[in-house]
Amino acid sequence: MKIALGSDHAGYDYKEAVKKHVLARGHEVIDCGCDSAERCDYPDFCGVAAQKVADGEADRCIVFGGSGNGEAIVANRVRGVRCALCWSEDTARWGRGHNDANGLSIGARTVSEEFALRLVDIWLEEPFEGGRHQPRIEKIDA
Repeated sequence: MKIALGSDHAGYDYKEAVKKHVLARGHEVIDCGCDSAERCDYPDFCGVAAQKVADGEADRCIVFGGSGNGEAIVANRVRGVRCALCWSEDTARWGRGHNDANGLSIGARTVSEEFALRLVDIWLEEPFEGGRHQPRIEKIDA
């Protein structure tokens, strides 16, 4: 799977850790920045990562910031992206299983780095359930 990553300065360390983590598991990565922990604006990088999904250059995207809120908002403004802000195993599981989330947002100030890697694994492995959820996805995408 090809995964686009984007972050601001607050999420930079998590982006780098997740990059190593998913590469070690055999996935490809498109790193859309940022490139350091120096202050920057998340829309400049998270929007690019989400656009990679919309353009078919990546299968999914993961965005990072302090809370994950703004980053998810930016990703969700890109047509065709359904980005789930996750802070628990259940939100990661439901984001994929119920919402077919092709984007994941993680707040570096809300969960530990170790737990962030766990959320990524759940989100990557959880299948979309379809069924009763499919008509909702179709409405979102319409």
